[in-house]
Amino acid sequence: MIDRERFPVDPWRLVETRFDASDLGVTETNFAIGNGYLGMRADYPEGRHAHEHGTFINGFHETWPIRHAENAYGFAEVGQTIVNVPDAKIMRVYVDDEPMSIDIAEITEYERSLDFRDATQNRRIRWVTPSGKEVLLESRRLVSFDDRHLAVLQMRVTVLNADAPVVVNCQIINRQDGEDVYGGRPAAAHAAGTAEVADPRKSEQIPDRVLIPHEHWQDGARATLSYRTASSGMTLAVVADHIVDTENEHESRGLIEPDMAKNVFRINAKAGVPITVTKFVAYHTSRGVPAAELIDRGRRTIDRALAAGLDSILERQRAWLDAFWGRSDVKIAGHDDLQQATRWCLLQVAMASARADGWGVPAKGMTGSGYSGHYFWDTEIYVMPFLDYTSPWWARNALRARSAMLPAARRRAAQVSEAGALIPWRTINGEEASAYYAAGTAQYHINADVAYALVKYVRATGDEEFMANEGVDLLVETARLWETLGFWRDETFHIHGVTGPDEYTTVVNDNLFTNAMARFNLRAAAYVVRQIAHRAPDRYRAMADRLSLEDGEAERWEAAGRAMHIPFHEEAGIHPQDALFLEREIWDIEHTPASKRPLLLHFHPLVIYRFQVLKQADIVLAEFLLSAEFTESEKLADFEYYDPLTTGDSTLSGVAQSVMAAEVGYQDLAREYFEHSLYVDLANLHGNSSDGVHIAAAGGAWMSLVCGFGGMRDAGGELSFDPRLPEDWPELSFPLTWHGTTIDVAVRHDEIAVAARMGGGSGVPFSVRGMRYEVAPGEKVVVPLADQGPVRPGKPALRRPRRDDGSRPNAIVPPAVDEL
Repeated sequence: MIDRERFPVDPWRLVETRFDASDLGVTETNFAIGNGYLGMRADYPEGRHAHEHGTFINGFHETWPIRHAENAYGFAEVGQTIVNVPDAKIMRVYVDDEPMSIDIAEITEYERSLDFRDATQNRRIRWVTPSGKEVLLESRRLVSFDDRHLAVLQMRVTVLNADAPVVVNCQIINRQDGEDVYGGRPAAAHAAGTAEVADPRKSEQIPDRVLIPHEHWQDGARATLSYRTASSGMTLAVVADHIVDTENEHESRGLIEPDMAKNVFRINAKAGVPITVTKFVAYHTSRGVPAAELIDRGRRTIDRALAAGLDSILERQRAWLDAFWGRSDVKIAGHDDLQQATRWCLLQVAMASARADGWGVPAKGMTGSGYSGHYFWDTEIYVMPFLDYTSPWWARNALRARSAMLPAARRRAAQVSEAGALIPWRTINGEEASAYYAAGTAQYHINADVAYALVKYVRATGDEEFMANEGVDLLVETARLWETLGFWRDETFHIHGVTGPDEYTTVVNDNLFTNAMARFNLRAAAYVVRQIAHRAPDRYRAMADRLSLEDGEAERWEAAGRAMHIPFHEEAGIHPQDALFLEREIWDIEHTPASKRPLLLHFHPLVIYRFQVLKQADIVLAEFLLSAEFTESEKLADFEYYDPLTTGDSTLSGVAQSVMAAEVGYQDLAREYFEHSLYVDLANLHGNSSDGVHIAAAGGAWMSLVCGFGGMRDAGGELSFDPRLPEDWPELSFPLTWHGTTIDVAVRHDEIAVAARMGGGSGVPFSVRGMRYEVAPGEKVVVPLADQGPVRPGKPALRRPRRDDGSRPNAIVPPAVDEL
């Protein structure tokens, strides 16, 4: 899937050995760096020829009125879009006043890398100028995990074979509202503004000015720009300072304007004598603090960085990453290619979530403007499991971000005539920003997804304190919505008019995923409320007062959960995705041309909605998340029915398909789906990696490895394993943190070994294929394995079971517009 001459295998780095302008957007994404708060795309320091000159800060957004072609009560009213903050990456180099421009330069040596061990982006270029001078350019970028506001950019220039005048022009430019001296709009803006078919995965383009300038000044090599967003009222300051290290003679000059700061260094370079310019940059943002205060904070950040020095900053960065890999690294023996991609994925999750500190995890992290920087259910279902078991504090912060949105979620629930809270389908500030309700707002399952993530976090960590203080509010308010949204018919409880994860089937009755997850939510809320009442009566009374909890509410939730309708079709022997799913005709995916994929870009939604066709694995996902609630035969039958109907047009889909294919025995298919998820961005498999990393797919790669091939589950708060190691993998090993104790799990074909590390916790109970064990700190338990589970060849074939009236659905490919 990858050109290995250009991108060679290296288990600890992503490496590029040749410049290629044809996929700038993809490489800008894949070599991007960030820390969960601040992210920088990998556009070149020359500041030209980029797909998107992107620098993004988590949560820093602009709002704008959503203009619906036909409005209706309760539609989302205010959109939110992440802002491209001022670009400080620019460090232009001139030799003999000839600019280094990567697209036209004569390059005799080229290497760019993202080092997973310290999350630095590095580049080494040997450039021959038109006059024959050989110039070695070495650059480095770092976004600090230790200080989330700090980035450091360094350029080292050495003229190897002659003396020459050298200029290094360092800039900060507000690209959100203007252009640099070269003019023109980046390719991303052109694509968003001129595409024949609107792509909902891209960011909205705001035509009006976004960043209103406030204070700006320059003092020697230090410069600052500051702004307030025009509509959302957020504030921003960026402060930069520079150090020049060279034995050559040099001088500097500066220029400051509201939207641009320049610090230009002129050097009389001697042959072989290097010039190093190091740029320290601080970004600070706020929802309400004046920009002047943010400038002061930025100055303090820069002062600390200068006092520490780059070497110390790099040491702290490496120590931070050493600790991260020590508790997170998943190792695939004998497959350096898969190892490289796996570590890249895990680093992407860290760079999207580690220092979010009160904000959520955007679907694209801070690597691009795709999905407008919004938070989705991706975080709770595909990212948080990795965080729960490796960096639980980050998971806790992500849950606190949802907790902070409860007031807005309560208002939204009231707006749609329900009790409790309705967590927004897509948002930055807590307000619903989904303009298309059928495949957006109607996905009420996000309530249950958040509740599920909360319970999973507490199971993995034992953090009952968080549950009693903040988590219970989320559980109670989400459960209240299900009670009023659903209704009783005879003695069963139904939920109508919602959309499940499969966005190719919308606004349906009794969507199985929604019903099953809502049942989990209702039961969990009732259980936790009762536990608090039993264990901490004082806390219960405070909680009851805070939430106006009524007597009997928990009993009503439990009754609704117990009576929840879970569709099942006896004749077909499967769970229908919703009440009418099996009544539809079948979309013949096998004979749909690749040029007509993804379907959402080539067919009207109403065409898609009329068919049995899935954007992503809906029921298959439910049966993974709620594994203990379905039998092995049900999982197999459902997987075999729905897999041929699943397009995989969503990058989320392959994760659930991989895990469940492994469980039911389709081992080769499990490997295929895993590798698809693993390489979604590295190989640009969905054609939109230029808009940013698919963070959920990156987190999902961990799930495929640990839960699919490692067979890990945590149903009911009990850790269990039932491995499915691929035939050509000698060993799969991974650490997990359970209630403060880190265990190291190694799966081989004939055994599974579980060792507990010393310090920080007690013994860990677990089971392997139903047999119970416990491993104490400093000890190891080795369990023999007779096999790696069932093995089924090939992949499931399309089925057309009889409907209730005796007819069978037809398999059809609807004609596209250019075929009529």
